[in-house]
Amino acid sequence: MYRQGYHPWSGRKVMKQGDKVGIVCCSNGLNRNRGSDVEKLVRILTEIGITPVISNHIYTKSAVFSGTGIERAQALMRFYADDDIKVIFDISGGDIANEILPYLDFELIREHPKQFWGYSDLTTILNAIYTKTGNTGVLYQVMNLVWDESGVQRKNFADTILGGEDSLFSFPFQFVQGDHMEGIVTGGNIRCLLKLAGTDFFPDMRDKLLVLEALGGSLPQFVTYLSQLKCMGVFAQIKGIVLGTFTQMEAENIRPDITTLVQKYAGDLPIVKTSRLGHGVDSCGVVIGAYKVFDNVDF
Repeated sequence: MYRQGYHPWSGRKVMKQGDKVGIVCCSNGLNRNRGSDVEKLVRILTEIGITPVISNHIYTKSAVFSGTGIERAQALMRFYADDDIKVIFDISGGDIANEILPYLDFELIREHPKQFWGYSDLTTILNAIYTKTGNTGVLYQVMNLVWDESGVQRKNFADTILGGEDSLFSFPFQFVQGDHMEGIVTGGNIRCLLKLAGTDFFPDMRDKLLVLEALGGSLPQFVTYLSQLKCMGVFAQIKGIVLGTFTQMEAENIRPDITTLVQKYAGDLPIVKTSRLGHGVDSCGVVIGAYKVFDNVDF
């Protein structure tokens, strides 16, 4: 649950029918063969009642680039500067999102606190925006509306973004250790979060709840990532850990599993585990920069 007074929308009005949203790709551009997915997303959003506006830098033009770092940053900033755009959805993933960070106007972003949504490599943008502006963002891939054929994602999305409910942000979890934790949420994809290490974009971890999830990677990679977080003093600063899915590691049933591995580094910090944050098409969202409470009685 979100603490009273700290709604995930941070006091901003819920969207209304007909509102416009921006669609961007700040990380790797999409291959042209993904055009049908984009068209389907546009159709779904329109049917829900919101109007998507597509950036000019969505599809790859050379290698993985839909534009230069400056061009992709400018595409994002145009949506922040446009008062008609209420929310910005990033539909990319990959490796190159942090290339745009030096070119973002964080003062303008602070003055236009519309939420940025994205997952995986967009962890870099989400945490940089929160660090520089205090604005919240959502760790969630809106393409789940296309990929999940059950219709559950579409309903939860519509109920949340238009109806003011929290169904998209309500996910089941189990305490691995401890029975209560609360704080402002940071983090996301562990590999991508660590791209911010040593920069001004890495969030202040004091008293935070740290979300960690991953798509690829096996035991050696996660030992490396967790060791780096420990050397940075992160586990000594945070109040708890939210473990999402670690897709490859869990699919291959690698031992020690991610929960056991994290316990080794986290000491006696409260830890919850959920199968509904990460890269699965059934994943829920979590609001980076919002205050969230986890109690053993919630689920």
